[in-house]
Amino acid sequence: MLVTLALTALASFAGAVILAWSQPLPPAAHIHLALAAGVMPLILGAMSHFVPVLTRSGAPATGVHTIPLLALAAGALAVFSFIAPNQVYYFAALLALAAAAAFAGWIVRRGRSALGKPHPCLYWYLAAVSCLILALAAVAAMALWPEQRLALKRLHLHLNTLGFIGLTAIATLQVLLPTAVGRPDPQAATRLRQDLKWALGGTLLIAVASAWFTPLAWLGTLLWTRPILRLSQAWLTLYRTEIRHVHGAAPSLAAALAGFAATLLFGIMHATGLLLPGNSAHAFTLAFLFPLVTGAVSQLLPVWLRPGQQNIWHGQIRQRLQWGGGIRGLMFLGGGLLLASGWRGGMILAVATLALFLLQLISAAKTLLNRDD
Repeated sequence: MLVTLALTALASFAGAVILAWSQPLPPAAHIHLALAAGVMPLILGAMSHFVPVLTRSGAPATGVHTIPLLALAAGALAVFSFIAPNQVYYFAALLALAAAAAFAGWIVRRGRSALGKPHPCLYWYLAAVSCLILALAAVAAMALWPEQRLALKRLHLHLNTLGFIGLTAIATLQVLLPTAVGRPDPQAATRLRQDLKWALGGTLLIAVASAWFTPLAWLGTLLWTRPILRLSQAWLTLYRTEIRHVHGAAPSLAAALAGFAATLLFGIMHATGLLLPGNSAHAFTLAFLFPLVTGAVSQLLPVWLRPGQQNIWHGQIRQRLQWGGGIRGLMFLGGGLLLASGWRGGMILAVATLALFLLQLISAAKTLLNRDD
């Protein structure tokens, strides 16, 4: 399932880029294709893989595996509702809300039955899914509170991007990059334990600021700055050499962190009217999500394809997918920054880079077909 969700996310990115050039369609169509149909199911699927590790418990039940698929169905309905304008997105939001609530309940149960104290990353995941629940509830509230539709739309956007996606990503990066490099980060658990309140508080303040009271955005961004700076400092101290490599997952994941830091600035500019919401959403996707997902997939896909003991085959797949990871991350980051500034050429840069990674996936697939069992 995880392989399918990863490929679906990459396909949704490619489709979102194509739709972005389709003038008759509203921006919400391709934004929801990338985020709702691509990223949301992938994150829930990845969490279902990581939560048992964080709680030192068994594999999830079959019912848990259906939750990301429900989220995928909800995302597809949301995209359809913007391509052929209708009210289906309310049903899509309720379907996704039910899936998110069920998933949050599963995380809580796994945390309570954990063998020993759960890894603090688990609480970031729970906070992230809680933000998703609030974001989806905001969509449902639009029908009951139509005069606040624009405010609720902005609340929905920021709770999804900085909350659900941002909290998940920053937590996962702190354990994924050390794994990719092959050297532990001794302070990762401590930072996660200490910094959640700052990141979650910053997310809620920025979301409320975008909807109703703009000055709070400055305080929210300041709160988020603490965990970002602490993580950046740790990586520069421990993994400076690996981050500067041309190849590998580490430089791509580091570019994603830089992209997220940039999106915090874009959030301030959006809240104060200095940046168009469409440009900020596109920049979030290109500068942050593209290097994040491609970097994570290049590291995790071999494990998802063939769980168990790592061998030469895993290394071959990983080498093919991580070729040019540093250049790819910089191109995604540069494309997002250029697009945020209003230059459409940034999209072309990101498209070319994504196409290259898809070719690498095809090359990896050939290795998979020819694998020696």
